Amino acid sequence: MKVMVGGTFDPLHDGHKRLLSRSFEIAGPAGSVAIGLTTDEFAGRKSHPVRSYEDRRRDLENFIRSSGFPAEWSIEPLSDRYGSALDADFDALVVSEDTFPVAAEINRKREERGRRKVDVYRIACVLAEDGRWISSTRIYRGEIDPHGRLIR
Repeated sequence: MKVMVGGTFDPLHDGHKRLLSRSFEIAGPAGSVAIGLTTDEFAGRKSHPVRSYEDRRRDLENFIRSSGFPAEWSIEPLSDRYGSALDADFDALVVSEDTFPVAAEINRKREERGRRKVDVYRIACVLAEDGRWISSTRIYRGEIDPHGRLIR
């Protein structure tokens, strides 16, 4: 199965790792995963600092290689909310709870363009020790670490 997933992935935290792991699981050993990684310009709109595209790409590559996922994979620049998902030939989109609305937009726009809809897999966000979502914003604020442990 051909799967797409996207994000800023900075810092790469346990929620991101769940999203990526599930993407590879859905793709299966003979499948492929295309990972859209936000460009520096697009990521610059975040409310917190974001490391460079190359640094984030390196962290993604290291995580994927160390995980030993059997599916093929690629990382492509993501310069807007949709990337190549509007026109690419793929089967499934994997999103988190908070980005699920973007998946619905992608399918609507695909349909408008005469493309078939893709399956959408919504992955539950990983909770921190305090029961709230792990997020890059919370990590940058110094509330939690990348594993969701409270910083005291």
